[in-house]
Amino acid sequence: MTYCVALRLNRGLVFAADTRTNAGVDNIAQFRKVHTWRQPGERVLVLLTAGNLSLTQSVVSLLNEQIAESEREPDAVNLFNIPSMYRAARHIGDAVRAIRAIDGPALEATKTGFTGSFILGGQIGDEPPRLFQIYSEGNFIEATDETPFFQIGEHKYGKPILDRVAQPTMRLGEAAKLILLSFDSTLRSNLSVGMPIDIVLYERDSLDLRREKRIYQDDEYFKNLSHAWSDALREAFTKIEEFDV
Repeated sequence: MTYCVALRLNRGLVFAADTRTNAGVDNIAQFRKVHTWRQPGERVLVLLTAGNLSLTQSVVSLLNEQIAESEREPDAVNLFNIPSMYRAARHIGDAVRAIRAIDGPALEATKTGFTGSFILGGQIGDEPPRLFQIYSEGNFIEATDETPFFQIGEHKYGKPILDRVAQPTMRLGEAAKLILLSFDSTLRSNLSVGMPIDIVLYERDSLDLRREKRIYQDDEYFKNLSHAWSDALREAFTKIEEFDV
């Protein structure tokens, strides 16, 4: 299991993902689930992945192979020449379907199933930053002002605070704080999600990635954030009138 979340803002985009993979209590490992592509001044794309690791890695590998093959076939569609974020989401959906066509039947035969989900965000040229959630079938939806964030993986513990607080008008640092609080709730309630956490902040119209960080267990800011949030919740709880029957 994993946890990934992304938030679309007027000022840009914020992405975060944990790094734990769990194939049983005695088989825990770490893999990066944030994948980035950039052409400074032209485009930035960020992809978060959750689900069966072999399948999501295959999708990312296929996307990278298509970019590498463009040297031999310049007209072949890839993430570096696609004209819009919508087309990029469609292109990744096609890659998901291609991997599903190869591995899906074998996985279905063993009742494992084809499980993989993705969050794609970024900016291409002059169009505004956009955010999409891509399903294991290859179809997708786009974030809106009413629903500015997406989650994949083990999302139920971190969702309530996002539902209450997330707004497109937030500053990037403010949104990053909110997302880390969402992770704090998830880490406390589910052992299959684990640190370190990779976080990426994309500033609108920068068309480059300048703010990335890996947050480890001993990160001073994250520890202070977790303690401050626990204290604030306890204080708020004591101020609410008791229930009386």
